[in-house]
Amino acid sequence: MATEATATKFQNSDFRPVPQPPDFHPEVVVSAHDGLRFWQFMIAGSIAGCVEHMAMFPVDTVKTHMQALGSCPIKSVGVRHALRSIIKSEGLPGFYRGIGAMALGAGPAHAVYFSVYEVCKKYFSGGNPNNSAAHAVSGVFATIASDAVFTPMDMVKQRLQLGNSASYRGVFDCVKKVLKEEGFGAFYASYRTTVLMNAPFTAVHFATYEAAKRGLIEISPESASDERVIVHATAGALAGASAAVVTTPLDVVKTQLQCQGVCGCDRFKSSSIRDVIKTIVQKDGYKGLMRGWIPRMLFHAPAAAICWSTYEAAKTFFQERNGGTDSGTIT
Repeated sequence: MATEATATKFQNSDFRPVPQPPDFHPEVVVSAHDGLRFWQFMIAGSIAGCVEHMAMFPVDTVKTHMQALGSCPIKSVGVRHALRSIIKSEGLPGFYRGIGAMALGAGPAHAVYFSVYEVCKKYFSGGNPNNSAAHAVSGVFATIASDAVFTPMDMVKQRLQLGNSASYRGVFDCVKKVLKEEGFGAFYASYRTTVLMNAPFTAVHFATYEAAKRGLIEISPESASDERVIVHATAGALAGASAAVVTTPLDVVKTQLQCQGVCGCDRFKSSSIRDVIKTIVQKDGYKGLMRGWIPRMLFHAPAAAICWSTYEAAKTFFQERNGGTDSGTIT
C-alpha cells in the first residue's frame, strides 16, 4: 500500500519539471565509431576513396583540361568551353579516360590516408575531440603517406585524360611508355608539389570537417543520430570546397608537371615550383594560377560529402560488427 501511495504521489499532475537557467546547455555527446581495428580503417577508407573519385571523375577530367597550358588542342579557359572541347574530340567516353588508373590508385591511397589519420588523431588529440590542431596535423601526416602511393597513378590518370588513343592505349601502355622514355622519376615529378598542395589542403579540410561536424551536432543534439548522414555530408562539403579554393594554384602547378609533353603541353627542365609558376604567369598571367578553380571546387565539395558519408557509414558497419565495443580509438 505504501508503494502504491508513493507512486500515486509522484504521478500527481501538480508536479512540473524544474525550469533550467537560460545559460543551461545539455552536454553534447558526439557519436563515436570507436573500437575499430587498423585493417577496418583501411577498408573503410579504401571504399570511401573509390566511391568518391569514381562518382566525380568527369568533373576531374574537365578540371585537368582547363589547367593544361601550352599548344594543346584543347585550350579551355571556361567550364563550358572545356565541356564542348571534350565532347567534340572524343564524345562522352572522353570524360572517363584514365578512370582505370584512378581505380588502381584511389583504393590503396585512401586506405593509407584514413588509417594514418585515425592513428595520428588518437596520438595527437589526447582524447580531446575538439582539438582542431591535432586534426590538422594528423591530416598532414596522412596526406604525406597517401601521396607517396597515389602520385604515380595520378600522373598516369592525368596523361590519359589529356591524351587520345594515339598517345596511350591504356593504363599499362602509359606506364610502359613513361618508363621507357622518361624513366621512373617521371612518376614522382610532381610529388613535392603534391605534398605542398595537399598538406595545407588536408589541414584545412580536416580541421573544417571536424569543426563543422561538431557545430552541426550542437545545433540539434537530440536528432544527431537520425541525421548523421546529413551531418557528415554537409561538413564534408564545406571542408572540401574551402580547401579546394585555397590550394588551386598549386594544383595547376601539379597538373603542369604531370602532363609534360602530353598533347603538346610544355616540358620543364626541372620540377621547380618557382619555374612552373613563372611559366604559367608569363603565358596566362596571374589568373592562370586559378585555372580550373570552379570545377575543382565543384569536384571537392560533393566528393568530400560522398567520401566522408561513405567512410563514416563503413566505420559504423564495422563498429556494429565488432559488437559496439568502445576502445577510444577515434572520436
